[in-house]
Amino acid sequence: MHPNQRKIRFTAICLIVPAIVLLIFCMVIYPREVFEASKAGISAWWNIVFPALLPFFISSELLMSYGVVQFMGVLLEPVMRPLFNLPGAGSFVMAVGYSSGFPISASLTARLRKERLCTRYEGERLMCFTNNASPLFMLVAVGVGMFGNPRLGVVIALAHYAANFILGLLLRFYKTNDPEFTPRVEPKDNILRRALAEMHKVTGSNPLPFGRALGDAISSSVNKLLLIGGFVIVFSVIIRVTMLTGVMSLITQALSILAAPAGFSDAAVSALGQGFFEMTLGTKAASETVSPLAQRAAAASIILGWSGLSVLAQVAAMTGETDLRMKLFTLSRIFHGCLAGLLCSIMLNLKPVLIWLAKPAVAVPGSGYTFSWWLSLAISSRLCFYTVTFWVATALVVYIFRTFSVIRIRI
Repeated sequence: MHPNQRKIRFTAICLIVPAIVLLIFCMVIYPREVFEASKAGISAWWNIVFPALLPFFISSELLMSYGVVQFMGVLLEPVMRPLFNLPGAGSFVMAVGYSSGFPISASLTARLRKERLCTRYEGERLMCFTNNASPLFMLVAVGVGMFGNPRLGVVIALAHYAANFILGLLLRFYKTNDPEFTPRVEPKDNILRRALAEMHKVTGSNPLPFGRALGDAISSSVNKLLLIGGFVIVFSVIIRVTMLTGVMSLITQALSILAAPAGFSDAAVSALGQGFFEMTLGTKAASETVSPLAQRAAAASIILGWSGLSVLAQVAAMTGETDLRMKLFTLSRIFHGCLAGLLCSIMLNLKPVLIWLAKPAVAVPGSGYTFSWWLSLAISSRLCFYTVTFWVATALVVYIFRTFSVIRIRI
């Protein structure tokens, strides 16, 4: 290890160890508050995170076990490489990341990296713009449960996804001189035949019966979800402790200096302080501030884009066994949050959007901030099915278009 790296690591340990001791000390002083915070964290994980991510984790594990990701990667290489300078296999991570929620795309990116389906720089770029808040969370929890307007949830989600898509287009220029990347000379044979050959190679090297593959997928998925649950509970406790000890007020004062040029109120800045640690509590606080709607929604968009230290810790845990680094990911979260807040603010200052928001909305049965476990699972399962179907259909359209183009050129 380089001497500078040793010095940085030793400094980090000197800061982390006293923080852990202080947290334990606060848990002893405030046992009731810590217990309530733990209960809130478990409730959020069980009712929102677990049912929302379980179908995506299981289906992605199965699809990768049977080589479907490699199959689609060959077909979608002509789309992903020009747009994002990424391999075709990254299209699966992108599709799942845009239709599920944190931190599943980081887990899938780590899997691609382990199987050498992407370079280190490609993996770092990929996980930067495919980590999104769950659409179920933005549309139902934020739009309906927190702001009381499902149409506002649509605006916030559009700003969120648009900002991340723009980030992906910009990141294609990051580290273009990748030493691991070898430009491929596209063979002249049929692309569908090559895709099937890649799929057969995976299934031939690891021939698992479906029962065993399903069991492994469920076991791996539940273990990852338990890890995520641990992070949610721990950061729920940390937020409560920082509020009790006054540390949150110090963070809010520091953020108020940064947010002053944007004209945020003190209440909105306080919400940003909570969102610095955890996304759900921050967005809820942003929705409850006494501020103009555009400012409250922009603050919520910033928090959703940043995603909180809790999600950053989850992503670090998911990629810990690879050589993917967190520096670019952290910077991209800051950029994503700022851009999403800007786009949301711009949209909420457009007259057609304001007229659309003012129209009476149809109530969504079963919606609300308190999620039903089975409702979350049902909606998430449908999203997962639609995502895989759309992804396969897109690959087939690309294949048909390329085949038609070749035939037309030859004629």
